[in-house]
Amino acid sequence: MPSKIKPLTKAELEAYEAQRDLAAELLQSVRQMRVGQVHVVSSPVIEARKKTGLSQSQFALLMGVSVRTLQGWEQGRKEPSGAARTLLAIASTNPKAVLAVAGKSQT
Repeated sequence: MPSKIKPLTKAELEAYEAQRDLAAELLQSVRQMRVGQVHVVSSPVIEARKKTGLSQSQFALLMGVSVRTLQGWEQGRKEPSGAARTLLAIASTNPKAVLAVAGKSQT
């Protein structure tokens, strides 16, 4: 399990954002992409959601969480709780079962 990272305070976040050069960061990212210095990160949460065929908002509703929470899980910023991890494992291995419980049919 990843270590807990203490969030920045509002003042720290504002100071960080004030010193950023977004144009330079974007240009650097484009340069990295052009030379192949990027990699795709796969998330088991994204994989589970895609197996159900649901959108983020539909899957978040099914999981009983906000879309922002689901996005945090998908981006690796947050970890799902024990119950959510279990439901995600079921969604990944048997998406039809999760959809059946939710009253939806997979198209």
